[in-house]
Amino acid sequence: MAEQSMETGVTEEDLFEENRDVMSGALVFKGTRIPVDVLFESLLGGSTLDEILDDFPSIGRGRAEAAVRLAVRSLRLKAA
Repeated sequence: MAEQSMETGVTEEDLFEENRDVMSGALVFKGTRIPVDVLFESLLGGSTLDEILDDFPSIGRGRAEAAVRLAVRSLRLKAA
């Protein structure tokens, strides 16, 4: 996925997938075995995005930032 395509219009289906044969059905970044929770739990725990990407480079900066933007957008819609 191109980094620039992550800027707008990204959906959950573009970024994430669930498959009971991959990580017991946990929501993961598409094409990886990395649970989405890893990103948010790591941020909550005080890790920087750079530190997370050092540990999980297959997420990619564009996807990680798009996931955060998607979460923010989702929360804003729920609050409206």
